[in-house]
Amino acid sequence: MEKETNAKASLILAMVIFGTIGIFRKYIPLPSGIVACARGLLGVAFLLVFIKIKKIKMAREAIKKHLWILLVSGGFIGLNWVLLFESYRYTSVAVATLCYYMAPIFVMIVSPFLLKEKLTVKKVLCVIVALIGMVFVSGVLDGGISDVSEMKGILFGLGAAALYATVIMMNQKLREVPTYDKTIMQLGAAAVVLIPYILFVEDL
Repeated sequence: MEKETNAKASLILAMVIFGTIGIFRKYIPLPSGIVACARGLLGVAFLLVFIKIKKIKMAREAIKKHLWILLVSGGFIGLNWVLLFESYRYTSVAVATLCYYMAPIFVMIVSPFLLKEKLTVKKVLCVIVALIGMVFVSGVLDGGISDVSEMKGILFGLGAAALYATVIMMNQKLREVPTYDKTIMQLGAAAVVLIPYILFVEDL
């Protein structure tokens, strides 16, 4: 019970910290791909220094066994960041963040089919409430969304949420990989995937 409580508290704290990202993104005058790539590279560098200081050895066998899933999920993380940062450009931080927080709802919807988890009444109610909230946030009830860019921001946010939900599902297959190792590999893969995106898509 205590372990579950600590896990929930850690998740809430992580979400609170994450909620500040949009504010900083608004003041960084760089393309989303560059910001996302830098985020991955800095994350890898920080964690490598951290595990070196803590003298934590990477589980090479576990990484090798699940390398394909680590690389693909890392690539999804990179694309997820780009969509999220683009969402911040076209809509408000609040709306973009709320759209992104639909990711757990997407997971709850598909988990009975992919993870064979039971869909309880509580989960169904959470999904319904979240969807109703998205309707209010989208502005549809106020006569539709007149600003095309606002709609683009919402769609980018929901796209980022869908990718993040996919990563959450894939991480269920990576339980043998230690947390630090998994994060380092995924952040590194995210940065690598974003390099061609920056070169061929971003207007530098």
